Amino acid sequence: MTNGKTVSNTWKSGVAVVFYIAVLKFAMHMLVQNYGYFRDELYFLACGDHLAWGYMDQPPLVALMAKISSLLFGTSLAGLHIIPALAGAVQVVLAGMLVREFGGKLFAQATAAIATALVPIYMATAGYLSMNCLEPVLWTLLAYIIVRIINTGNQRLWLWFGFTAGVGMENKYGIAFFAFALIVGILLTPERKAFFKPWIWIGSVIAFLIFLPNLIWLYNNGFPFIQIQKHFLLGKNIILSPVDFLKGQVFLMNPASCPLWLGGIYFYFTKAGKQWRALGWAFLTALLLFLVQKGTKVYFLAPAYIMLFASGAVLFDNFIAGCEAKGKNLNWLRPAGIGVVIAGGIILAPLSICILPPQQFISYMNTFRLRPPATENHEQSPLPQMYADMFGWEEMTGKVAAYYNSLPADERAKTAIFCGNYGECGAIDLLGGKYGLPKSIGGHMNYWIWGPRDYTGESIIVVGGDIDKMKSQFRSVTKAGDIYHPYAMPYENKPIWHCRGAIRNLQSMWSELKSY
Repeated sequence: MTNGKTVSNTWKSGVAVVFYIAVLKFAMHMLVQNYGYFRDELYFLACGDHLAWGYMDQPPLVALMAKISSLLFGTSLAGLHIIPALAGAVQVVLAGMLVREFGGKLFAQATAAIATALVPIYMATAGYLSMNCLEPVLWTLLAYIIVRIINTGNQRLWLWFGFTAGVGMENKYGIAFFAFALIVGILLTPERKAFFKPWIWIGSVIAFLIFLPNLIWLYNNGFPFIQIQKHFLLGKNIILSPVDFLKGQVFLMNPASCPLWLGGIYFYFTKAGKQWRALGWAFLTALLLFLVQKGTKVYFLAPAYIMLFASGAVLFDNFIAGCEAKGKNLNWLRPAGIGVVIAGGIILAPLSICILPPQQFISYMNTFRLRPPATENHEQSPLPQMYADMFGWEEMTGKVAAYYNSLPADERAKTAIFCGNYGECGAIDLLGGKYGLPKSIGGHMNYWIWGPRDYTGESIIVVGGDIDKMKSQFRSVTKAGDIYHPYAMPYENKPIWHCRGAIRNLQSMWSELKSY
């Protein structure tokens, strides 16, 4: 009887409830697939076919994930989305783990897990393969390790902090801001004693050694990532005011959850959360770092919020328990609070995962006036850019293929397909095989590094391009067709050209074709 009751309690425990929520989140992402391949996914798959220790615009881990995913699951959308869906589930688990470290019980664990599961930006990034799907996991792991060090006094855990930070740098450089913010938080609290012991320094060496191969690649290639960031500041990214950045935080993190994460900040500065105050200082430091940067995208701070949902859930539960201890019956606040968070998440879910057909999606946005904030200075599609970037690839590839296959066999053999950006190149590479298309070439990002291969410029099909410039470079330029998709980004609706007889060999002009 005792064993039966123990088993029953285990299945109803906070750990079990968090696990159920994580499984539901994973299942949701696997059942609801995207409209099509996201632009960056096409590029990452191409990078996976050119594995290296670095790329012009990102560290190597996402290319490795794309390669592993394609080897294990093929390049179907569902197979490609297993890793990000798993990352989304792990975010939920980490929220529950943090709550337990803060002493939270079942309700607090469930609240933090539900809030994390229903964050719009987390729902979105768990739906496609990118660096962003791992960011909340890695940032939260850093916070969790700090909490474990504080709770256990085990300074050797700094070795795991270093390992996680190093892996994070191989995923996306933004983790350096959060690691720095955590160090500031440590310095501002009694935990600064860690700097007088060897483990934090050994952990730093571990982080550096893991990052070193990418750092060497960056050095050998002239630190292209820095050049790209300068380009973004020259006009690609929308420059946000501090007010706009803060408004974006509320929207991306689910407005219904705003009291929870604001309470989470407050928790670290109360007596109950004092021992973990380093996390509170870390969040405020990271917020300040992003507020003062030009070109900051609204979602850059998003990975830091799981530790706030965890602390906010504990604060909320403790507040209700304290009122009950004083004879005030506020137990109704528990279901009401969770209900509000769930309602907000449900309302925003169609903007975060591809539940609705495109036209219904547009109607939904217009009805509720809930269009996600744009992050780049482009003419916008009827859909937000993240979803617009999932349309048009099959149609573009089909148009290029129809013209390519209309050419005589001897001309096809020497005809290159040159695309203007990595999404177009990636689409030709992934989707063009069934049409008999060769791999593409291009000057955008890493495609420029991969070069023109053996093509001379005698015959090139160009997707888009500057007509006046092409006429100055080739003896013959003829229009081969037009690309149009109503939901794609407007700059993807462009002509296809056939350029013949390069005035200079393509190899000699390649250095001039680099594009950021």
